[in-house]
Amino acid sequence: MAFGRLERPQGSQPMSDINMTPLIDVMLVLLVIFMLTAPLMTSKLKLDLPKADAPPAPQTDQPVLAVALTGDGAIHLDDQASTLEVVAAQAADLAKRRRDTEVQLRADKGVPYGRVAELIGVLQKAGLNRIAFVTEAPDAAGAAAAAASK
Repeated sequence: MAFGRLERPQGSQPMSDINMTPLIDVMLVLLVIFMLTAPLMTSKLKLDLPKADAPPAPQTDQPVLAVALTGDGAIHLDDQASTLEVVAAQAADLAKRRRDTEVQLRADKGVPYGRVAELIGVLQKAGLNRIAFVTEAPDAAGAAAAAASK
């Protein structure tokens, strides 16, 4: 008879490394979600733009000044609340650097024409004469109804 140590079988050792597969899966799902939603967040302002049956304007490399008028008559410069004086100063600065700077004007349907004309006057006085009015394309149902009524 031999007297020796009785060895017990070792239990499972704690795992010291992290399983990265679930973390990578979650990261890829988030990446896809951000890729799909990023183009939809182009503008923070909720404007009810007029609808027009015009083709979209071609994209150019020229500088653009984005100005918006909300339904309550507030002015926004590049989606940031602004005043008429700040817009005039920014327009004058851009006109000094490049006179061919395009102004993209987005105005809510409910904005009085006098307010739009006042803003256009300020932009022209600053030296910017290329003013583009941004509209929405009519939806398919509205276009079909308009075509049927003609």
